[in-house]
Amino acid sequence: MKFGAHCSTAGGVWKALERAAAIQGEVCQIFVKNNMQWMGRAHRADEVDLFGKGREKVAAVFGHTGYLINLGAPPGPNWDKSVESLIQEITLATALELPWLVMHPGAHLGAGEEEGIRRIAAGLDEVFRATKNSRVRIALENTAGQGSCLGHRMEHLAEVYEAVEKPERLALCIDTAHLFAAGFDIRRAAEWDEVMATIDRLVGIGEIAAFHLNDSKTQLGSRVDRHEHIGKGKIGLEAFRHLVNDARFAGRPGCIETPKSDDLHEDIENLETLRRLRSEGRKRRAGRKGV
Repeated sequence: MKFGAHCSTAGGVWKALERAAAIQGEVCQIFVKNNMQWMGRAHRADEVDLFGKGREKVAAVFGHTGYLINLGAPPGPNWDKSVESLIQEITLATALELPWLVMHPGAHLGAGEEEGIRRIAAGLDEVFRATKNSRVRIALENTAGQGSCLGHRMEHLAEVYEAVEKPERLALCIDTAHLFAAGFDIRRAAEWDEVMATIDRLVGIGEIAAFHLNDSKTQLGSRVDRHEHIGKGKIGLEAFRHLVNDARFAGRPGCIETPKSDDLHEDIENLETLRRLRSEGRKRRAGRKGV
């Protein structure tokens, strides 16, 4: 995997790429607008130009949608605003030439899983029709399953794929903390392989565009989404050793979303830990070949 972090765009969208380079990140995830507002302004031409020039600082850059968007919401203003907001985010991502936007599928808010998935698919259909000339994909992220949030079962993600008119506009982003909180004991390599086999059976393992590499503050199956530094949470260091050395995902983006302070020293430490685990895995494989 190639490692990086979610980076702030404070001061200008291109600043995220500078921050990624400062922590020696190979990849960078950004919000294309304020993540707690429905709508934002378009990036000026000079901002887009600076962002384009800064792309050489990282191997890959992609986006994450704002947190207000909930396509699983019941019909009404919030669902309408969610669709409108996502259309704008895809438009902004298109201008920045991002390949995908990671998105939490949504919460059904009491209507039930089947109805929630139907609403999500209907919203995505409307969004994709409005952005038919864009190549930006929506990477559905698995969730911890808090409240009525959908996506804690791989079947939820597969059902969205099956229900939308344009499944080619979809991808997947797999979050390790969310998997663990949802009840998948990925501390064991065998269960990690079982999860990947399930994804491969349901939608195809090639649909995984990126990973969120986060440890978990909460226990296995807690259904509570709380990220922790790599090796400092309930998942633990050894689990990430087999995750980052999974040969099926060589070169795939692995992005941390762990707590950080202004000087970003935590990001630097977490990325150093992941690189060390990757390096140790390579040495082990080389040693086995030399036997």
